[in-house]
Amino acid sequence: MQSNKNLFFFILFKNNVYFSTRLKLFKSMKNNTKLYLTIVTSLTVSFSAFSQKIFKDAEMAYDAHQYNAAVEMYKEAYSKVNKTLKPYVLYKTGLASMGYNSYKAAEEYFSKAIAANFEDSEVYYQLGTVLKVQMKYPEAITEFNNYKSKGGDAKKADLSVKSCELAQQWVDNPMRYKVENMSFNSKARDYAPVYSDKKYQTLIISSNRDGARGSVDASSGANHSDLWETKLDKNGKWSQPVNLPEIISTEVNEGRAWVSKKGDMIFFTRCPELKDKDNKCGIYLAKKQGSGWGQPEMLPFENDSVDFRDACLSSDGKVLYFASKMSGGYGGADIWYCSYDAKSNAWGQPKNAGSTVNTPGSERYPSISDDGKKFYFSSNYHPGLGGMDIFMTEVSPDGKLNKPVENMKYPINSSYDDFAIVFEGKRNRGYLTSNRPEGKGEDDIYSFYLPPLVFHVKGFVYSGGDPNTGVGKGEAVEGVKVKLVGSDGNISEITTGKDGSYDFKIKEKNTYTLTTETGKTSKSASHSKEGFLANKDQKVVTTLNEPKSKDFIANFEALIPIVLNPRMPEVQYALGSAELLPQSKDSLNFLYNIMKDNPTTIVELNSHTDSRGDAAKNMKLSQDRAQSCVDYLVKEKGIDPARLNAKGYGKTMLLISDDVIAKAATKEEKEALHQKNRRTSFKILSFDFKDPNAPKNPGKPGKKSADDEDSEE
Repeated sequence: MQSNKNLFFFILFKNNVYFSTRLKLFKSMKNNTKLYLTIVTSLTVSFSAFSQKIFKDAEMAYDAHQYNAAVEMYKEAYSKVNKTLKPYVLYKTGLASMGYNSYKAAEEYFSKAIAANFEDSEVYYQLGTVLKVQMKYPEAITEFNNYKSKGGDAKKADLSVKSCELAQQWVDNPMRYKVENMSFNSKARDYAPVYSDKKYQTLIISSNRDGARGSVDASSGANHSDLWETKLDKNGKWSQPVNLPEIISTEVNEGRAWVSKKGDMIFFTRCPELKDKDNKCGIYLAKKQGSGWGQPEMLPFENDSVDFRDACLSSDGKVLYFASKMSGGYGGADIWYCSYDAKSNAWGQPKNAGSTVNTPGSERYPSISDDGKKFYFSSNYHPGLGGMDIFMTEVSPDGKLNKPVENMKYPINSSYDDFAIVFEGKRNRGYLTSNRPEGKGEDDIYSFYLPPLVFHVKGFVYSGGDPNTGVGKGEAVEGVKVKLVGSDGNISEITTGKDGSYDFKIKEKNTYTLTTETGKTSKSASHSKEGFLANKDQKVVTTLNEPKSKDFIANFEALIPIVLNPRMPEVQYALGSAELLPQSKDSLNFLYNIMKDNPTTIVELNSHTDSRGDAAKNMKLSQDRAQSCVDYLVKEKGIDPARLNAKGYGKTMLLISDDVIAKAATKEEKEALHQKNRRTSFKILSFDFKDPNAPKNPGKPGKKSADDEDSEE
């Protein structure tokens, strides 16, 4: 137990007991003599100068949660106490300021209390808390560490530091959710929205807005809270809320409701106000009667000595979750549940949801997904951004809540209080409550939705610098067909524009392969006549596990300009024969790769001899050699024979004339020149080949499938 002279002195006034009794209390404390004398001296001086009634009124207002009034009373009390007692009044003013979310003021009063040497370590924890709410995470960490060093709960301090560190990460890297304030919010408290129809077109909310039934709530100084209904019109706008019938919304406070999936039951919180009684809130159930509701009744397992709130019913109607401070819990309000027994037509006894969900803090506002697989709740203890945060856990196959708890992060959560989330069925959208400062009132209802991820793959197509090798980046190429094949089977095609660019919109959770198809329609400023060959270059991009929208860049930088008679590696034959030598097959693979990458090309393979020998024999030999090349490409490489034309030219198309050869200085040089004439080459005849075995309807390029629609799953 931590002792504090200021704290014990004010306990004296609050409980209004005799001075002599307080002296006995102080003597029984294990404090040193100096501290004891200081307390007694302060007590004696203060009794002669302090108005006991003002302080007692402030304490009573604080205990009644009338925080605004308490702040003003504490301010007045502060001016009347001596220097020794001022730190405690400052501390209580800070707590009262926190009570009505005036965090900047609370920060000021806690700081003043520390400067005035208030000795209770809790002041550092509370200062850290209000700094955290204001997203001043580094400063908050400092104060939580001060709290620990001053003797505060080390586990509590370390958890708070960890929470601040995580919160900073979440704010710096927000989730994709969009959160928007609802048009029907008022300047009062609007909170705890729930769907009340299967089509998600009607919401029931809790609110103490103008028009609520009953007089002003004495404990809060505001209207009593009622249940209201708002509906979605054909234009997608929510109507102004209308108060539920008086059998449901009464003159006392009604809070968070929950309507069964069948629409035959409504559960809600009601807080009776009976005179001369310590009233507690309870969960009430009303059943459908015609177009209205029957008389609400409190659930049988409840008692009037403990609060029961925030009911939530599973879609199958078998499990009811709620919040309560029943004995056997872990701290403040805990999440509890009970099961419905169809045989006895009754609800079973409540069971605690367990330590995975519940903590020494408060857990409230449970909700469960329609499929029963995800459970949501709010807590002020699990690591969060500040205040109450919304958390999620998966429901185990046995129905227990023992899977790890996950914070819903920013912007679903803020550094203020965020609670009472509901989802629109399986869609990633719904509503929540928050008192974040950009709202209209104390608590506001916000919509949230997960916008679809938007992905593009884009780039440019360039010619190669060298027409024969494609080495180096050349000019942008227009008219190149870029083909996109997705792992989902969809195929799209785009032709590059004048600047050589292309742009595809692609989907999430897919992998894509991009290739180019070129021909005479492909052109650039200096290579516009014959077009470009495609190549085996391909790009692969994937949107798997991409958390944010993104543009992928994939440039093709080595397109080879078409040369109708390109150079080709030497093809060698046996002497005086058409038989291909083994090394010649490697040379022919050069042509094979070009034809494979350009599947519409039709090619002439031509063979030539030197000028020596009989012309007719040379013509036949060259024809046979050209045919040997064609046979290799057809039989061993699988090229369609319709794409190849063998042509022998004999000695009719010499590269080097006999006159030039005759001038060569040596026999070896002359033979080398004759060898250049003995060649095999190819030329592209057209890009008109159509594969007769290709599928009739491989898919319409660019066709939008159902999966392309914006997904909200």
